[in-house]
Amino acid sequence: MGSYSMAEALKQLLEKSHWKPKVTELRMRDEWETIVGKTISRYTRSIALHGKTLTIYTDVAPLKQELLLGKEQLIARLNEYFEDRVVDEILIK
Repeated sequence: MGSYSMAEALKQLLEKSHWKPKVTELRMRDEWETIVGKTISRYTRSIALHGKTLTIYTDVAPLKQELLLGKEQLIARLNEYFEDRVVDEILIK
């Protein structure tokens, strides 16, 4: 039996147990302000990650438009932040 570092063991546990998407969603909610900045975070009502589709809820029309225009950049930023392909599509509601 090989030895693993704690990080490797946790990574394997998350992937084998299928907890990784839920853990990613929880981290994304907790670190949302760090990822997108204070202004976007302040006017975002909530976020939800279903598979690789991120749904962002906001009541501010100009923010919806801004997010629609910057969708590809936000996908790239999220995937870079999590060092994995966690988001393929973004829905804004």
